[in-house]
Amino acid sequence: MKKVGLVYDPIYLEHDTGSHPENFRRLEYILEALDDYGIREKMVPIAPQKASVEQVAMFHGPSYIEKVARFAHEGGGSLDPDTVVSRKSYEAALMAAGGVITAVDSVIGGAVDSAFALVRPPGHHAKADRSMGFCLFNNIVIGAMHAMKAHAIERILIVDWDVHHGNGTAEAFYDNPSVLYFSTHQQGIFPNTGWASETGSGAGEGYNINVPLNRWTGDSGLYIAFTQILEPVARQFKPQLVLVSAGFDAHYADPLAGLEMTIRGYARIAEIVKRIADLESGGRIVAALEGGYNLGVIGHAVSAVVNVFGEYDVEVTEPGGTEPRFEKPVMRIPIDEAVKIQKRYWKL
Repeated sequence: MKKVGLVYDPIYLEHDTGSHPENFRRLEYILEALDDYGIREKMVPIAPQKASVEQVAMFHGPSYIEKVARFAHEGGGSLDPDTVVSRKSYEAALMAAGGVITAVDSVIGGAVDSAFALVRPPGHHAKADRSMGFCLFNNIVIGAMHAMKAHAIERILIVDWDVHHGNGTAEAFYDNPSVLYFSTHQQGIFPNTGWASETGSGAGEGYNINVPLNRWTGDSGLYIAFTQILEPVARQFKPQLVLVSAGFDAHYADPLAGLEMTIRGYARIAEIVKRIADLESGGRIVAALEGGYNLGVIGHAVSAVVNVFGEYDVEVTEPGGTEPRFEKPVMRIPIDEAVKIQKRYWKL
């Protein structure tokens, strides 16, 4: 077995969004599933440290940080059309960013082999100067910048398997060849970015890889994208650290999208990410929770991924044991287009 750290703090429950899809019950259901599968007892608890304003400011502008702090202090509300803030949200957001930083420190320091940061609010849509898509601070970006600044990590792979394109993360490193950003996402939905032609700019051209997928693509399509694009590119890039924006809203039962993935599908792509990390980065992986809004599913999905990272050999199933009765033929056109574009930069 491997040591997998679990970053969690009750402050994450106090980011109170009411009946919003991104609510505190998501974490409660995840923790319950980890307990039910006997996985949580195998993990190493990691207490997150609050990110300092200076650490958050590695990416976010000081005026934006102050805006979030003031808005929460005044009682909160809707910071943008999608993002709800409560009185405790600023503190929770600092702890979410700090949770990923703590996870990075723990993995690079060797306390654990990998870590899952069970944090909220999520982060991959947050831009330098604005909230977006349920996100306040971009936890993965801040964690990556911390790894480069504090630990002299020179090459970081960020894998984003959330059903929505992580536009904030992509923008943060769009011209930076030290970070390889790989995203699979459903095309034509929020935030309507992440086209295959968006490959980076300047020195970062070729280091931004988008695989926009058609609705109903399913497990097989994701597997093809990960094995035919991500894996060979990552082997050439040779990351020293792998970060994962771990969203679970591509599942077939999720209410906000329709990629039709299963729990088994998440385990398969987690296996690919782990194989890359084992071969290239000494097994060092930090995953941070992003989306996933079916409460009956998300705990099983997180458990499946942690089970892979930890080599626990636990049988993780679909909730209720149900799966789609059949998988539609994979619509290869967008995947093939992404392959064609990436062949300009990598051997595929």
